Amino acid sequence: MSFSIAFATSATSTPMGQQVYEEELIARAQTVLGPTAKVTRTIARSLRSELPGTVRLPAWLTARAPTSIRRMAGAALYRGADVVHRMGLGMPPAHVPEVITVHDTIAWRFDDESRPEPFVAAELRRAAAVITPSQSSADDIAELFAPPHVQVIPNGVDIRFYDAPALPDASLRGLGITGPFVLHMGGASRRKNLEGLAEAWKTISHARPDVSLVLCGPDHPRRTDLFARLPRTVLVGRLAADLIPGLAAAASVVVVPSLYEGFGLPALEAMAVGTPVVAARTSSLPEVIQDGGTLVDPTPDGIAEGVVWALTGDSVINQQVSRGRARAVKFTWERSAAAHAEVWRAAAAEGR
Repeated sequence: MSFSIAFATSATSTPMGQQVYEEELIARAQTVLGPTAKVTRTIARSLRSELPGTVRLPAWLTARAPTSIRRMAGAALYRGADVVHRMGLGMPPAHVPEVITVHDTIAWRFDDESRPEPFVAAELRRAAAVITPSQSSADDIAELFAPPHVQVIPNGVDIRFYDAPALPDASLRGLGITGPFVLHMGGASRRKNLEGLAEAWKTISHARPDVSLVLCGPDHPRRTDLFARLPRTVLVGRLAADLIPGLAAAASVVVVPSLYEGFGLPALEAMAVGTPVVAARTSSLPEVIQDGGTLVDPTPDGIAEGVVWALTGDSVINQQVSRGRARAVKFTWERSAAAHAEVWRAAAAEGR
């Protein structure tokens, strides 16, 4: 089946999980669709942005313009496309069948996240398909917006995480890390529950004075304020992507205490490298981890108890690691891209 698909994304200065999803899928789109498909990409940036992109859009157009104006902009942006996959909700809608990815409903739950887009409900209801990475997110999207088509397609894990060797001691020392450590990877917004982790660390550090806490993620005043004065904490900042698998492999435990996750990629990445995972029993995390990690209440006591137990090296923890590794290998970007391709083809057929 021959058709043209346009991917619509937004430029950002701090790529996170959403941008990983975009890059991994778009890189595989031509392969999974075959040579008869035409694949293009629109990367929108603001009028004054110095980020790389293909088009400049004024902020008012993506944030608060009337639907009629947004649709006119979309018609111009995606000219010639038979299908448009909007990977960012702020991108203008298209006149042709659309696939829209909604990773989660965080913006509607936490006021320190990005501003909720006011036009989402109507645009999701007219989409050919809505894609989300977990059943938990699908249920949340259905509850808030009631779109007719929500399909769950899990994310993948970067192949570099599978059996990644631990960073050597010299590299760890260069980051300020010595001895065994617990690792937290990700952002510092309120849903990440760093307050709970900070309180838990007071208990963990008392029980295990030989262990450090390493926090990896973009600089953020909340993280600094919470952890800079706590014992044996190391804030390594945002690291190059090629260092993360080895850092996770070197950790004694990866902790994911989030109050809400749309998927929970750091937990899956830890499972892939064979590091014990302690994660909150919230949102999508139980669905993704299942029996491949330790699930706890997202309270200081719950987090502390889970991490201290995981640090014991109990045989049950070793069994969880084996199950987690076996589960993680099922989450590949190739499998995710193939599932997306079926949605893209169905949307193209709908438009004919």
